[in-house]
Amino acid sequence: MPFNSLERMPVKLSIPIVLSWGLMPLAYADDTPALHPVSAQACTGLESNADRLACYDGLFRTAATPGTVEVPAQAMPESATEPETLKAKISQKVENLFSSESSKIDPNTSLLDRRWELSADSKLGTWNVRAHQPVYFMPVFWTNSKNELPHSPNPVNTVPEDEKQNLKSTEAKFQISLKAKALENLFGDNGDLWVGYTQSSRWQVYNEDESRPFRETNYEPEASLMFRTNYRLLGLDGHLLGLTLNHQSNGRSDPLSRSWNRVMLNLGFERGNFALMLRPWYRLDEDEKDNNPDITNYIGRGDLTAFYRWKQHDFSLMLRHSLKGGDDSHGAAQFDWTFPIHGKLRGHFQLFDGYGESLIDYNHRATYVGLGISLMNWY
Repeated sequence: MPFNSLERMPVKLSIPIVLSWGLMPLAYADDTPALHPVSAQACTGLESNADRLACYDGLFRTAATPGTVEVPAQAMPESATEPETLKAKISQKVENLFSSESSKIDPNTSLLDRRWELSADSKLGTWNVRAHQPVYFMPVFWTNSKNELPHSPNPVNTVPEDEKQNLKSTEAKFQISLKAKALENLFGDNGDLWVGYTQSSRWQVYNEDESRPFRETNYEPEASLMFRTNYRLLGLDGHLLGLTLNHQSNGRSDPLSRSWNRVMLNLGFERGNFALMLRPWYRLDEDEKDNNPDITNYIGRGDLTAFYRWKQHDFSLMLRHSLKGGDDSHGAAQFDWTFPIHGKLRGHFQLFDGYGESLIDYNHRATYVGLGISLMNWY
């Protein structure tokens, strides 16, 4: 068509035709011409309703045809890549928390992994016995305050004056603590069930007048469900989450009987040669025969244990508290240091101050100092 002819065309016809020619190639489907625009803006300039409808139809039909039009990634709605609901977001966070691919636990350096076999490469199967708490023997364990009249709010568990014990300030102490994995990978590649047993004894080995009795032995069986986790808090890597059912008793008859049951939450953090264990617990209620009804106000409602390894020296500090004020504000601190002596022989130093060095002394404050040898490392 000559250019001068185009000038004489009505304006209402010339604009859509020019837009159609300039922006939309013609295609044929089912012998019917169909417009294939390159964008939706090309369709808005069409004056005729029929042409505009055909333009939009061609646009959407082209987008639906594989290999013809690519939708830019930035045009995708956020809901296609991110969880739409709060439930989905929480589920994604939980999945990341327990993710094995992003756990970043190095079996060669992780202290928590050495204790609990957290990474997949560290799994050793079930019923392999290993140390749980520190294992040691201290031929010297001295206190500044002997508890010769143990007492309790329960009158049945209070020693009368005429049965006062004759104790020596210096005795021996030893502890045996072992554990084994009973079940492995209960939830995919995560979640191990451990069973453990700890026994600690205070032996009046130097008390010849009383036939060298065992003053106090505590028995502590427990079962723990441990999970590998992956998050960071205050610069520390959170790699352990667990739940423990714990029983502790001294196996004695009244008035010296003591016992309690707890449910513990285990939170483990680490960074390099440093590890931190936080264990809040809840005591399971007992009946009116409770030997020590106020034990949580003395031994506490949780403990915090920090561990640091420097060369061949291991240092640990345990802190616990009743988490109450006033007359019920009680707690304890214990410092342990294991050090090399010769070859594989290692020494063990222990300093304790506060309430509850043993169950019979749960409401008795004293300072204890012990020195001996370490038999098995717990990290």
